[in-house]
Amino acid sequence: MKILCIGRNYAEHIAELQNEVPDAPVIFAKPDTALLQRNQPFFYPDFTQDIHHEVELVLRISKNGRHIEEQFAHTYYDAIGLGLDLTARDLQSKLKSKGLPWELAKGFDGSAPLGANFKPVSEFSDLKNINFRLEVNGEVRQQGNSSLMLHDFNKIISYISQFITLKMGDLIFTGTPSGVGPIKVGDQLVGYIEDEQFFDVSVK
Repeated sequence: MKILCIGRNYAEHIAELQNEVPDAPVIFAKPDTALLQRNQPFFYPDFTQDIHHEVELVLRISKNGRHIEEQFAHTYYDAIGLGLDLTARDLQSKLKSKGLPWELAKGFDGSAPLGANFKPVSEFSDLKNINFRLEVNGEVRQQGNSSLMLHDFNKIISYISQFITLKMGDLIFTGTPSGVGPIKVGDQLVGYIEDEQFFDVSVK
């Protein structure tokens, strides 16, 4: 399986990082070793002093496909989960300033905590109105709604599939809303879709 991620998919998040609004979805990848599952703790690495949380809705691909038309994209994922795209912001800024790829700032071990459960698409009444949030030490840090995405689920799947074949079991992180910020050792990161808890990760 592979982990594909969408950057700059919420206007307010683009503004807070002072980035340009992209014409098309921004795609990057994380290796499978980035996955952190079953609420395992995240151990803060020593190569960075500024890791930021980015909470995201995650699509689970349910069948293989390439060159998928947008009108059929909804048939290629069967469930939605919640995850974190942890980002070493200091390392990312350093690499970007030199015009270098910033995969190391996104794809390090444990940088993709993922909720233990996925919710079937059929259990959502409206895929364009899904509320989700991240709480850090009991305080709401990020709140988002799928209606605020610049590129919706179907557009994302269709676009990626023009370049990369999607396979059953692949995961797509669909972008983060505004409110990203640093985490520190001792923090407790709890993520919700609506009022259902999906992950509870301690930072060690």
